[in-house]
Amino acid sequence: MMHPVQLLIALSLAVTSALAATGQPVSPCLHIEGDAILARDLAQTIPAFSVLPPDTKLGYAPIPGVRRFFHASELRRIAAHHKIELSRAGEICFERTMEALQPEEVSQAMRQALGQPDAHVEIQELSRYPVPHGQVSFDRSALPAAPSLANTATPQLWRGVVRYGGDHRYAIWARARILVHAARIVATEDLAPGRPIEARQVRMEEYDAPPSKQQASLTLDRVVGKLPRLPIKALAAITALQLEEPKDIERGDLVEVEVRSGGARLALQGRALADGRKGDMIPVRNTTNAKSFSARVQEKGRVVLTATLPSISKDQSQ
Repeated sequence: MMHPVQLLIALSLAVTSALAATGQPVSPCLHIEGDAILARDLAQTIPAFSVLPPDTKLGYAPIPGVRRFFHASELRRIAAHHKIELSRAGEICFERTMEALQPEEVSQAMRQALGQPDAHVEIQELSRYPVPHGQVSFDRSALPAAPSLANTATPQLWRGVVRYGGDHRYAIWARARILVHAARIVATEDLAPGRPIEARQVRMEEYDAPPSKQQASLTLDRVVGKLPRLPIKALAAITALQLEEPKDIERGDLVEVEVRSGGARLALQGRALADGRKGDMIPVRNTTNAKSFSARVQEKGRVVLTATLPSISKDQSQ
């Protein structure tokens, strides 16, 4: 389906071609870049409007790809409103400055969005329609899923915009082969699930890869001490989804239980009946009387039980 703006451009070109085919003269349009047609714009063709302050707004600018015509009757009305005498008034046409996308400008905008000035960007294909004069911009979050490392030659379709006329955006796209410098954590030996990863078992490796939506990669300090959810083979890259935080308390551990009731504190010993991390509620059995209760994990080897004193009615207190 054709983009609405592309459709307007096509219609405008069709009208121009039709006029040319009938032999009717097609006036060249004056180019503008702002959101309004100003007195200085009209003064280029009709000097009488030069008596107005140059920045006086006289009409809205057309959208990209569409022409805005001032017919003689409208020009006379505008002149009368500003007390300007016109000796004659013809037809004036305005259109936004349009230009073809330049591969170098697109490549630079992609590198800026990636935060890597030296990223390899090889443009394969660009938007084929003209765009308004403005700033080419891409957002990393608009990147599609990165191709696998086995298919680094596969180009990625990245959609962006041209920012023009203040806060306006004009949609564009580019298909490019992109490689960026990245780092990954690799296992130096087989890693067993449930066992904390040691520093000697992993190393950082730099490589070139297609970019993805994720901007941050794992670092060694975010891997060492974590537990693999499943077995990880030696030389395999480690991802965040493969890891979990170590448990502060494991089932069967002896734990210190702090009982809080108002301002009172009581310490006793219990045995954890389930695994837990800080903030989790886990069942604990009192090692003295074998009674079980739920307590919140406070830190490694320590849980807290908040007890509520039973309320005493007025009749019971008498």
